[in-house]
Amino acid sequence: MHLIVGDDGLARPAWAATDALLRDYYDTEWGMPVRDERGLFERLSLEAFQSGLSWATILRKRSAFRAAFAGFDPDAVARFGEDDALRLVADASIVRNRRKVDATIGNARATVRLREDGGLAALIWSFQPESTPLPRSFADVPTSSPESVALSKELKRRGFAHVGPTTMFALMEAVGIVDTHLIGSHRRGSSGVWTADGSRAEAA
Repeated sequence: MHLIVGDDGLARPAWAATDALLRDYYDTEWGMPVRDERGLFERLSLEAFQSGLSWATILRKRSAFRAAFAGFDPDAVARFGEDDALRLVADASIVRNRRKVDATIGNARATVRLREDGGLAALIWSFQPESTPLPRSFADVPTSSPESVALSKELKRRGFAHVGPTTMFALMEAVGIVDTHLIGSHRRGSSGVWTADGSRAEAA
């Protein structure tokens, strides 16, 4: 079974059906449009930290990440220096990975620079495709797309790191740029960006 109907009568994928934290994230946040700079910088950073780990691990540490990275304010993180990097690598409440810490600080600086050319939100959303997948099972959900490959390449050109095509596709799923909710899920087509049949919504 690809979808599980909960005691509330709503159908969700298996990953969001049992753990209360993941279920709440799925029901209220995942796939809803994020169009502000700070929100996208946070999601970009968390997706990079998630690489090689479970999303549940990152979600449980989210408040600690926010505290450690100044609420993901790009201006504040862009000012982080070596002492901050060492502090973060020693912080057991987050993921202690020096490469990912350095990438997040560098990405904050790249985000600030991007303001001169339209900003992070405009750049990321410019890679929204004309249609979105229509998955009936997990096997139908892609892990990358031509748009995520192109977004990855453009962000790297702009000085971002840890923004590979798979990570960027996960970002695009999380912030509503594509809708990969399974057909039959109660969240399919709920973002206002996409209709349930995979076409762009008028409001988008």
